[in-house]
Amino acid sequence: MGSGCGGASRPRVSSSPAAAPTPGGACGRRRWCLEGEAPHHAGRLSSGCAAVAPLARLGLVVHPSRDLEPALVGLRRWAQEHGVELVQLRAHEHEPELAPAGAAQDVDLVVAIGGDGTVLGALRMGARADKAVLGVACGSLGALAAVPPGGIEAALDRVAAGHCELRPLPILEVHPEEGEPVRALNDLVVLRAGAGQVGVSVWLDGALYARWTGDGLILATALGSTAYTLAADGPVVAPPATGTVLTPLAPHGGSIPSLVAGVEGRWKVEVVPGRAGARIEVDGQPSALAGLTFEAALRPSAARLVRLGDEEPFITTLRRRGIITDSPRVLADDRRGTAW
Repeated sequence: MGSGCGGASRPRVSSSPAAAPTPGGACGRRRWCLEGEAPHHAGRLSSGCAAVAPLARLGLVVHPSRDLEPALVGLRRWAQEHGVELVQLRAHEHEPELAPAGAAQDVDLVVAIGGDGTVLGALRMGARADKAVLGVACGSLGALAAVPPGGIEAALDRVAAGHCELRPLPILEVHPEEGEPVRALNDLVVLRAGAGQVGVSVWLDGALYARWTGDGLILATALGSTAYTLAADGPVVAPPATGTVLTPLAPHGGSIPSLVAGVEGRWKVEVVPGRAGARIEVDGQPSALAGLTFEAALRPSAARLVRLGDEEPFITTLRRRGIITDSPRVLADDRRGTAW
């Protein structure tokens, strides 16, 4: 799939108030139904999107600085053709105003236009309101922003017709000894706040795993394993596998590899902050987690990502974006046309 603008062939639709009802809901004012046969790929997907359709109001979440026009052209045209209201769910203080302000709880579907970070923010917003999210790429297609700008109209046709599935995303729920829990879709990171090291002790399911001094640790979901965890040479958890991953950050000595736990794994972490203290980030943002001793485990969440069934394979996405690359020796042999 390309990331440029372009028209897309779409199923024939009807916006007439008199159109016949469908199992997904009655057609009528500000609602629409699909006429004719389902797309050839519909049989491979679940009917999970029936909970989303019919669409009356879309909530828009956007990247604050990228060129959004290639995707907005198709989104606005689709909304106008089908009598669907478009509102903006503001996620950044300085983002452009592209539609009237709205609230997540009042929309039928959240459409996130940007990169995977934008979609991640939209998923957090959607989860609080129990709304699914469709990720649209502005730039390179990602693991979450998987719809190209030129495919947004066809994607919305399929969502509204129920020809898609909703992928639930678990969260990492972190409980400190005192205070309120925090929740992460990607990861929780403990970092030294300045000069000096922090001390870390980690248990999994009640058994001591390791103790070390160093820069800190990353505790990630499967979704977050391709973010900071991968950058720190941790393992990638490929779908449909799930679970959590602990990765030590620059441990001083010892033998402490990353550790992958199953979906029911329960972590306990104790951090000694050292001279300069420690800071905590959740999904890349500073966190107000109370205390440096906490327990963490995966929990079901209301975060749901729309999948159309024709996304490129997970590993293909990583290779296309250069996140996974072959060794220089192999690439040099490729250029020379020699075997290795």
